[in-house]
Amino acid sequence: FDGIPLGEMNTSMTINATAMWLLALYQTVAEEQGAAPQQLQGTTQNDIIKEYLSRGTYVFPPGPSLRLITDMISYTVTSIPKWNPINICSYHLQEAGATPVQEIAYAMSTAIAVLDAVRDSGQVPPEQFGNVVARISFFVNAGVRFVEEMCKMRAFVQIWDEITRERYGVENPKQRRFRYGVQVNSLGLTEAQPENNVQRIVLEMLAVTLSKDARARAIQLPAWNEALGLPRPWDQQWSLRIQQVLAYESDLLEYDDIFAGSAVVESKVAELVSAAREEIDRVQAMGGAVAAVESGYMKQQLVGSHAERRARIEAGDDVVVGLNKFTTSEENPLLADLTSAIQTVDPAVEAQAIADVEKWRAERDNDAVAAALAELKAVAATDANLMAASLTCARAGVTTGEWA
Repeated sequence: FDGIPLGEMNTSMTINATAMWLLALYQTVAEEQGAAPQQLQGTTQNDIIKEYLSRGTYVFPPGPSLRLITDMISYTVTSIPKWNPINICSYHLQEAGATPVQEIAYAMSTAIAVLDAVRDSGQVPPEQFGNVVARISFFVNAGVRFVEEMCKMRAFVQIWDEITRERYGVENPKQRRFRYGVQVNSLGLTEAQPENNVQRIVLEMLAVTLSKDARARAIQLPAWNEALGLPRPWDQQWSLRIQQVLAYESDLLEYDDIFAGSAVVESKVAELVSAAREEIDRVQAMGGAVAAVESGYMKQQLVGSHAERRARIEAGDDVVVGLNKFTTSEENPLLADLTSAIQTVDPAVEAQAIADVEKWRAERDNDAVAAALAELKAVAATDANLMAASLTCARAGVTTGEWA
């Protein structure tokens, strides 16, 4: 962030297990620049439940992880009020095999677990709880089944409004707003005939833009060659241009919702809402999302759904163009040199990172580091909020590994 004024930026961090630490580092750098915490805007993903269910980059057990999330949300709502302290991710659940019903239900179950924990911690006065709800954001997936994905977004909005009003008593409709961004599906992108991924990406983007009442405010698109490896800057630019053509060349943004009054849409939304409520209730009966993770229930459900999807593709019941049907192909000139069709990372990057950490540790005040870590350990053994001790560590020059 050297030369980047953090008081004027909106920064998104795809960080989870160590989210509190990354925020502490970010606030410390901002202070060194002369910016106040109240100026800072951005998002920390900070959703540990989906790490257990899909990505696997958890560090701490579910209970202590939820404590870190609770402390961080409680801190930001008063000290960094423009910050989004958690970005609950249904995106990764679909990548792990979730059906639309499971995607809605498990994301909402995660939100309930987090909000219950913050409420029950007593760190936020009841009259300020609406501010907590208002800072919750979501990261949603959009698959290739256009109508179902569009209806899923409507179902998300409806269920979130009900939960925040009925369970938490939030009366302000602005605080109940379902705030979300979307990355379109990567699971369905194919290595076979990867050029077909372009039209898949466009269709998935339309599912969350064409209908105004189910329109994402922020979108990320994968690249056509993402099933092969890391996309190059040019490939990423192509995906950006897809969004820009839709926004600036089409008339998409000129009309109210073109699906308003559709019996098909209304019926599908009602079906998704009903099924998602049932699954949410099932998870709550188990003791909530953390208990359902610890028991293995939610993971088993996703694995089962993913296995069923693979079986349908392998049997040919679900057609994937270029993979299990229409497999003959002309030579793809974009893949003439496969080594240049994807981006590679220089191994020297790893060596440089190690050298930088070693140099950092050698040059800092290690007595201050030891004192800061001792304070962090002492506070972790209590119920006190861990953010202040984490900030002390950041200012002393503690490393990520040492904080963890």
